[in-house]
Amino acid sequence: MRYLTAGESHGPQLTVIIEGLPAGMPLLEEDINAELARRQKGHGRGRRMQIEKDTVQIAGGIRHGYTLGSPVALEVENNDWKHWTKVMGQEPVSPEEESEIKRKISRPRPGHADLNGAIKYGHRDMRNVLERSSARETTVRVAAGAAAKKLLSLLGIEVASHVVEIGGIQSAAASYESLAEVKERTENSPVRCLDPEAEPRMMQAIDDAKANGDSIGGIVEVIVEGMPAGVGSYVHYDRKLDAKLAAAIVSINAFKGVEFGLGFEAARKPGSEVHDEIAWNSEDGYTRKTNRLGGFEGGMTTGMPIVVRGVMKPIPTLYKPLQSVDIETKEPFTASIERSDSCAVPAAAVVAENVVAWELASAICGQFYADRMDALIDSVNAQRKYAREF
Repeated sequence: MRYLTAGESHGPQLTVIIEGLPAGMPLLEEDINAELARRQKGHGRGRRMQIEKDTVQIAGGIRHGYTLGSPVALEVENNDWKHWTKVMGQEPVSPEEESEIKRKISRPRPGHADLNGAIKYGHRDMRNVLERSSARETTVRVAAGAAAKKLLSLLGIEVASHVVEIGGIQSAAASYESLAEVKERTENSPVRCLDPEAEPRMMQAIDDAKANGDSIGGIVEVIVEGMPAGVGSYVHYDRKLDAKLAAAIVSINAFKGVEFGLGFEAARKPGSEVHDEIAWNSEDGYTRKTNRLGGFEGGMTTGMPIVVRGVMKPIPTLYKPLQSVDIETKEPFTASIERSDSCAVPAAAVVAENVVAWELASAICGQFYADRMDALIDSVNAQRKYAREF
């Protein structure tokens, strides 16, 4: 499977075209809208979330509630577009109009794509860069992930996420009975945290950052249960599934690191406290006594829960801007200010959840027969049976 997104932050709409979904998979707009609504929640979000009430329109690839096997086109309108029709319009502007309506940006923000993107494409107006490099694009990545989550759910695979840390405030290790419980508890938390004691402290840290014109980052964790063993590959580097997940996580705007299971803590432990002992029983087949490696060995799934974490840096757009240099005059200035969030970690957990879901669904469709949804279900179930009896 693959997808391609198009659109700018303040353009008329965002679009994603998905190729490779099996025919006969049920998919409704409400399945996607539920994920889009989750992305917009979270303590620390800016005013943009009050303006944009993201809903999707299915423009192709689905008939009467089921995928056709052809590309699926999804569109999400930008409700704020009416205020940006001249600034972001497609029609050429005259030299007289240019200075009035273009809102040209020549002062790059430290930590953002502005300057590097301008150098790459030769843009003297860095709005051409920031409009596309904006995390607004993750809206339709979540839409694609929603389709992937639907596919996974039909295969008995569930995905959930929660916030582990915000601004140095850590969530205590929390126990839970099921991923359904994780989903319920995090949906009721303004910061998607499982620790009720850490929650108000995280919220206060976000409020303090906002009051100071600053921003803070954090760590999110995605958990997946139900993946069959042996998905991925040890044969080639570019087919290792954990490597694909790592790339997907770091591709999210502002994410700078990723780890599985124990992650970097494994560097400080002996092998006897890192690797997972193997067990077998007639009901489950092969299992691991622990899950320190986060569901992966040799680039392939073990059948244990996948546990992957991502590190999000503070958002680079600050209301107390850092020093920069005007690319026209080369003089020092404070960087440009664009509307932004003081903390988007809770929302980023939802984005991470959906990009992980996409990579898992894509790996499954690449490894098993996936032209039809019913055949894919049979194929994955046959693999589970084979693994149990191996």
